[in-house]
Amino acid sequence: MPPRAFVVVAALRLAISVYAASADPVPPPPVADDWSALERTTITKNPVRDELTMDLPAVDLPAGTVVDQAASVGEFPVNGSIYALHAEIIDEHGQRLPNDLLHHMNVMNPAERELFLPISRRILASGRETGEIRFPWLLFGSPIRAGERILANAMVHNPTAVNYHGVHVRLVLSYVPDHRPWPFFAVIPWQLDVGFPVGDKSFDLPPGRSERSYEGSPAVPGKLIVIGGHMHEYGKTIEFWDITTGKRLWHGEPAPAPPGEPRAVPLGKLYGLAGLGMRITPTHRYRVRVIYQNPTGQTIPNGGMGVVGGLFMPDRKATWPATNQADSLYQQDLRHFMGPVGRSAVAVPMSHMHMEH
Repeated sequence: MPPRAFVVVAALRLAISVYAASADPVPPPPVADDWSALERTTITKNPVRDELTMDLPAVDLPAGTVVDQAASVGEFPVNGSIYALHAEIIDEHGQRLPNDLLHHMNVMNPAERELFLPISRRILASGRETGEIRFPWLLFGSPIRAGERILANAMVHNPTAVNYHGVHVRLVLSYVPDHRPWPFFAVIPWQLDVGFPVGDKSFDLPPGRSERSYEGSPAVPGKLIVIGGHMHEYGKTIEFWDITTGKRLWHGEPAPAPPGEPRAVPLGKLYGLAGLGMRITPTHRYRVRVIYQNPTGQTIPNGGMGVVGGLFMPDRKATWPATNQADSLYQQDLRHFMGPVGRSAVAVPMSHMHMEH
């Protein structure tokens, strides 16, 4: 996947969100859960340059296993706007390991909601195919606040015959400090997934032609600045529709990828000299639709996935709604993200690997 495609996976799982600078700020509600017993994700400011390192707890990674980490908790130490990030895998000696060991990692803010769902907002994400993510720093950034609490989890896998010890996932985040005149526009990642509302986003892929879809309305009006998609092998096309008007707003077809690898869809940049963004509104309903053609004649477990996403800029007068932590969907999603109570990491043979996104 090209590096810029993570804007989608951060989605597309993709990952960095707060209120737009142009929107009326609303203080995030307190999160009632006591997570003092959770392991810590440490977020450290670089003393020399405007950079943060986010280190998840270390785990042992035996040969031929997958380690699924439960959520850990941390806080941002600065105010600013994130414009670039990349993931690293670090061993017990502080040395970098191949990024192929990372299956995926996700970061969310439990006090803020998603654009299309009343669940915790995914603010950062990365995977083995992501590479570096970089926005035009003068134009776009995703704000963060000092003291903003996050939850992070990760899955690492080891297809080699070597045992690794003390392995941890690290995100390196470049940011513009607060009170600078740039970036000019504050944006948040957005996503609409055929696997919504909660739970694992991959699904069993039947033989032949099949399709899946999900639809919803955004919480606030605004403009899509970047749009793209992500699907698995045998995906043919992914689409974004305005169901209220019956108009297809965007469609993408995946670029070639090695067998069994995720398939990236080229990004659509909806900004330029002619204008800025494609408007969406809560009064309309929108649909993501993915079409597959599985030629194997067999059902492929967890063989399908379909998510459209990118960057969203709320309207200037938009007020982002507070999270309702009593909502059953919010609670269900939070439990899924946290993992089994008391679990810090679970290692399983790679033959039993369960794809999560």
